[in-house]
Amino acid sequence: MRIVFTGGGTGGHFYPIVAVAEAVRELVKERRLLEPQLFFLGPNVFDERALYDLDVQYVHTPAGKSRRYFSILNVIDLFKTAFGVLKTLWVLYQIYPDVIFSKGGYGAVPTLFAARLLKIPVIAHDSDAIPGRGTMYAATFAKRIAISYPEAMQFFSATQQKKVALTGNPIRKDATTPAKDGAKEFMELQEAVPVILILGGSQGAEFINNTVLAALPELVQRYQVVHQTGQAGFKEVSETAKVVLDKNERRYRYKVFPYFTTLALKMAAGTADLVVSRAGSGAISEIALWGIASIIVPIPDEVSRDQRLNAFAYARAGAATVLEQGNMSPSILVSEIDRLFTNPKARNDMAEAAKKFSKPDAARKLAAELLDISLDHTS
Repeated sequence: MRIVFTGGGTGGHFYPIVAVAEAVRELVKERRLLEPQLFFLGPNVFDERALYDLDVQYVHTPAGKSRRYFSILNVIDLFKTAFGVLKTLWVLYQIYPDVIFSKGGYGAVPTLFAARLLKIPVIAHDSDAIPGRGTMYAATFAKRIAISYPEAMQFFSATQQKKVALTGNPIRKDATTPAKDGAKEFMELQEAVPVILILGGSQGAEFINNTVLAALPELVQRYQVVHQTGQAGFKEVSETAKVVLDKNERRYRYKVFPYFTTLALKMAAGTADLVVSRAGSGAISEIALWGIASIIVPIPDEVSRDQRLNAFAYARAGAATVLEQGNMSPSILVSEIDRLFTNPKARNDMAEAAKKFSKPDAARKLAAELLDISLDHTS
């Protein structure tokens, strides 16, 4: 049995693949099946160790981006994608997998083209409220389509909707449950002071970082702040914070990290009373599974059309409030945080709505379908 995974190179595309691969390994043991060979095809790897730990073989396949604005790079990347299709055809012909799982993104396009030509079964998953172009292309021939938001259903034709299922976004098992015991000691936080967790995502969020820095002197008077900046912004944020809080007697309430290991993320989530985050589907899915109230700050539409719709879909479920970037300032952020902490019922209602929104079995559902299709294909 052979299963191929493919998708773009960001954490939002990559870690759901890890979650599904993890669930495949788990279900194989439960069903007492022969261990399948797992492969990941794409232009880059976001986390090589994660693939190694799951015995997933990486095969490099070139892919070019298709930008929504005019750029000469679109022409260059068109040739890159064409070469990627040719290489992927050869790779898939050699592997000849029983099924392919596509997470979308530009990195999946060559594999999807090749899979269609070779008539290999495909399951496509999309994390966002608006399906990406890779998923919409896959929907024309895929055996199954999985979505994370009910709002995504409207973008598929009536025929395609018959093979669409609302599964939610697959999340790695290690990231699903916050660690409560010893979490505040691990993060060096006080017991009695509320904790705000700021998440910038794998790439960081410069706007959120700068807004938090400007609000820090006021925030640390009433709260503890655990701030994940992203690797690129860490040095600047940490140095600026030292200046901003230099003479502040409560500067010890601010904890800054470039990124979180799996253990640190569980501990940070275990301490948090409120989360401030971008609206990436992976981040929202994790916050929902944690069952924590949140303030969601989507990237503007001109940068990413997905996040705003993700944010408002989550807010409509009652699980969060949304602050749009164009309307957000340090004082507005502090005001919204204060509002939620002076209204415990509002935060508790959000937390309960988040739990209802979450789909903790998404990875297992997708893994089960992959195994079923693989077994049908090999029989």
